[in-house]
Amino acid sequence: MSTQAKIRRNTVPQIAARKGGEPIVSLTSYHAHTAAIVDKYADFILVGDSLGMVMHGMESTVGVPLDLMIMHGKAVVRGTQKALIVVDMPFGTYEESPAVAFRNAAKIMKETGCGAVKLEGGKRMAETIHFLVERGIPVMAHIGLTPQSSHVMGGFKTQGRDEDSWAAHEEDAKAVSEAGAFAIVLEGMVEPLAARITKQIDIPTIGIGASAECDGQILVLEDMLGLNEWTPKFVKVYGDLGPAIERAVEQYAEEVKDRSFPGEDQVYR
Repeated sequence: MSTQAKIRRNTVPQIAARKGGEPIVSLTSYHAHTAAIVDKYADFILVGDSLGMVMHGMESTVGVPLDLMIMHGKAVVRGTQKALIVVDMPFGTYEESPAVAFRNAAKIMKETGCGAVKLEGGKRMAETIHFLVERGIPVMAHIGLTPQSSHVMGGFKTQGRDEDSWAAHEEDAKAVSEAGAFAIVLEGMVEPLAARITKQIDIPTIGIGASAECDGQILVLEDMLGLNEWTPKFVKVYGDLGPAIERAVEQYAEEVKDRSFPGEDQVYR
């Protein structure tokens, strides 16, 4: 009698141990079927609050509610076996106090079955990160271009163009690392600064529009598949699914209109 080996999920310590080693592969996913595909290749999958813009037509991530993140988080966990699943904490669920952050992070982890949460902010969030980690909530940090703060930043602007600002970003990275974050996303950051931060801290850096010198990379799945009308300049588009889907829908519509759909072999008799 043969037994099939159980697939074990990647863990937070395994991701943390990749500092300076083999580059960490990651993508976002928001639903079970794409997550099942990504799961074959990704070390961790982020259920990002970018789903508000990508899937629900919001203008920014600010309006994403906690329950929506939990719903999509559940779907991604159900669709995967191997990757560590990280779920974004949406705007307004962690900034008020460490206690509020813990309550909401615990809700995310209990209801989705994910392995970690991600929150935005550097020094100002260090106390909260420490509070969560001490209580058993693994945290991925996120600095640089932080979309939840886009209104304060005046839009989605590359960070670090002015070298005088580098020290503040470096302090942010050091603070979240020392607070206990197991990895940190560097978004929309000029390459020399991202490379410096990667060398300065002991936890893996995950770049998105940052340096190839980061310890790993992440992209929004729909961006790299060509499903969005607009993609950031730093995104390499690996697929052309938007036009392909439109062609398929157009063909379907034409066949319905001329009554050539469905074919004889597609009808139950």
